[in-house]
Amino acid sequence: MIFMDVFEKLKILTDAAKYDAACTSSGVNRKSGKDGIGNAAACGICHTFSGDGRCVSLLKILMSNVCVYDCKYCVNRRSSDTPRATFTPREIADLTINFYRRNYIEGLFLSSGVVGSPTRTVELMTEALRILREEYRFYGYIHAKAIPGADDEAIRALGMYADRLSCNIELPSESSLALLAPDKSRSSVLRPMGLIRDGISSYGSRRLPAAAARFAPAGQSTQMIIGATPESDLKIMRLSEGLYRKFSLKRVFYSAYVPVVENSLLPAPDTAPPLLREHRLYQADWLLRYYGFTADELLSESSPQFDRFVDPKCGWALAHPEFFPVEINTAPYETLLRVPGIGVVSAKRIVRARKHTAITFEGLRRLGAAVKRARFFVTCGGKRPSEADVRGGALAALISDAAAVSVKRGRQLSMFEADDPDIRAVITPEEAQKCITGQM
Repeated sequence: MIFMDVFEKLKILTDAAKYDAACTSSGVNRKSGKDGIGNAAACGICHTFSGDGRCVSLLKILMSNVCVYDCKYCVNRRSSDTPRATFTPREIADLTINFYRRNYIEGLFLSSGVVGSPTRTVELMTEALRILREEYRFYGYIHAKAIPGADDEAIRALGMYADRLSCNIELPSESSLALLAPDKSRSSVLRPMGLIRDGISSYGSRRLPAAAARFAPAGQSTQMIIGATPESDLKIMRLSEGLYRKFSLKRVFYSAYVPVVENSLLPAPDTAPPLLREHRLYQADWLLRYYGFTADELLSESSPQFDRFVDPKCGWALAHPEFFPVEINTAPYETLLRVPGIGVVSAKRIVRARKHTAITFEGLRRLGAAVKRARFFVTCGGKRPSEADVRGGALAALISDAAAVSVKRGRQLSMFEADDPDIRAVITPEEAQKCITGQM
């Protein structure tokens, strides 16, 4: 047996975890009290921007990259020739505490390959979290991946120590899952999702002492790979809509497929990840969760893909000219949400402000609306700017031309490191802000 120290394991298993999406707010507040260390904050965890603008971090790591499954898209698959390592539960706990004490992290994201069996893997993860919570009295945020196929009791035990659980649906259809991940099935993924939903609901429905453990109080999420298989954006959005409705998910993460293995069933290794498509799916996801849209409103069988140059909300507006213009001073809140350039926050501000005064275009700008976009779709006191007096196809051409000019100028945003300059050009600073705030 080759001896491997903990730092060699750390290098292998942090790199192996990089394809797991975990950039989300923690969704839970917890103070450590006098006898513990670490606080979990609802403002966010994991190298992402929180609601107050801070960049926060967590240790994102695998328990092991050894795996009995042979998913064709996964760098850690059984047949992959890659260095293998496995942490003990004690090593995971010690690493987390030492990183926290040095102020490197604020929490933990723990996933794993399948070591021996799904149930055994979850038991190892649970033991690591137990040590953190009970021995080290760590009250920081923990996000753990539930492994499909694990026993119900193992999943329940994991949920009593984790703030958030997630179970990856992996691919957008059962046929793709059967083709690329034959060791997994749709039912093996959906079963733990249902168990987690029921556990959260059960603990949320009864009154518990303040010190009592709660089952996954920050809810559950899932992740699917985009671009490895031929499903349309419509198929993906319908699936997400169903998952939100049936399992009360907090988030669906969309992960642009990065070709890391060579296989005839997958895109070629030199294929660029579909980052712009991932971006559009995230925008549409916000519309499903906060803006009252449905998947079939945003896309159709005749037009199943999102537009390259126009975001999903603007695309819907261009396809429904009969809905506009909207009068800012009288339109219901739900109607304001459908106006490009008006988000949830600005719509609420508009509703409050117009109780006291008539809103003008300048007032609309002060309330936080993106007037450059909204001006094509609204009136203020029955008036609209002269430069916005366009209709139907002319408006669509104007917006598409603006996006095309952006591409030709090579406008780019440094926070997006896509290799394709066209992608960097289309994702404008305004759209980057929407990635963080969800305002559209």
